[in-house]
Order: sequence, then C-alpha cells, then structure tokens
Amino acid sequence: MDKILNPELQFLDGPNSRGQELNFSFRVMLQLLKGFRKLHFVGPCITFFGSARLPETNEHYKVTQNLAGDLSKLGFTIMTGGGPGIMEAANRGAFEAGGRTVGCAIKLPHEQKVNPYMQKWILFDYFFVRKVLLLKYSYAFIVMPGGFGTLDELFETITLIQTAVLQNFPVVVMGNEFYADIQAMILKMEDEETISAEDKQLILFTDDIEEAKSHILKYIADNYKVKSKRKALWLLGERA
Repeated sequence: MDKILNPELQFLDGPNSRGQELNFSFRVMLQLLKGFRKLHFVGPCITFFGSARLPETNEHYKVTQNLAGDLSKLGFTIMTGGGPGIMEAANRGAFEAGGRTVGCAIKLPHEQKVNPYMQKWILFDYFFVRKVLLLKYSYAFIVMPGGFGTLDELFETITLIQTAVLQNFPVVVMGNEFYADIQAMILKMEDEETISAEDKQLILFTDDIEEAKSHILKYIADNYKVKSKRKALWLLGERA
C-alpha cells in the first residue's frame, strides 16, 4: 500500500509525476520572486542565526539583543529567520533601537511562529528557498548558540564562502564555550588536511560584542563603498 504524503514530503520521496514536478518548480519560482521583490530595498543586512528555543531569560538572548541593537544603530538592517528565541532577540534589539528589522520565516508544525519585532517579513514553504534569501542580502553573519538548523546555516554559509560562491563576508560565531567542540573539530580538520589553514580564518569565534562589531566594520570599510540607494518603481508596485 502506498503511503499518503503531503506535497513537501512527496517531493523528497523520489520521482513524482511530470505534472507534480512542474507544479513544484513553479511554486519555488513564485516564492523566490516574492522574496526578491519584498527584500529588494532592505539592505545592507546582517543576518543572525540561532536557536528558536532559547527564552528571553537566557544569557544568549540578551547578548543577541544588545549586539543587534548596536549594529542597527550603525545603519545595518537586521535580518533573521523571523521566529522566536534568538531570532526574536535579534529583531527585537534592532526594533527597540529604532533600526530596520526584517525576517524570512518558515512554515513549520511546531516551534516556528513569527515574532512581532519586524517591519517586514515573508513566510516560506521551503528551507532552501528561505536560506537563499537569508544569504542573498547580507554582508555579514552572526551565529549564536543553536541546534541542528543553526549548524546547517553556519556550515552552508562557510562552504559557500570557501568555494567562492559567496564573497568572503565576515562570519562571527558568538559563544566560545558553547561552540568549543566545533572549534576543536575545525582544528582536527586542519590537522587532517581536509581544510586549509586559510579556511580556518573564515570564522571568528568570540564572546566579545566589541570584537564582533570591529571585525564586521573593518571588513565593510576595506571592501565596500557607499552606493546611492535604489529607487522604488511605482509602475512595478514597489515600496522602499
């Protein structure tokens, strides 16, 4: 007897009918186009990754809130996955500091609800579409303590930078104690020659908010010039 699967699971369950595959392709394209139009004027962004499960009382929530607030005051838009926990902390920090804050949220049966600290947000069906948008508009990435999803986002970002798909944007991982085993694994990979010594330099591990900010600002100052802001075209229904 065949299992009955929802459309998202069915796509990953092997070949589907030609019509189903075409329908899926159109759904992905429409979600990408929606994201492109919605986020066209939001930058320059800094994206925060981190756990959806950490409460407001957690120390990492407070650090995230303070760091996001400071970065938003420097003119950056703070972008997150739009959910609770660390994502909420980052959006909240920017929002309460008077900065700009946006989110790329995902439809999930549990855990993921949209937080109220965003001026603009989009809801996606697919993780890979969401990750494209989180990466596309950002000039730096802050990784706070998190779970499987956070590690996935960290290592996908680093892989894209390592392989020159993304420019060498700064990646800051906050939480030396939390990420001690990850740091040890990176040293082991270097020792085993599965990565180079230069690859190890793609990530800054720190607990210091000031060091994180300085690392990001130095990169931006050394690599970018301020450009005039793109104008919204009313004929296309755009709003800045």
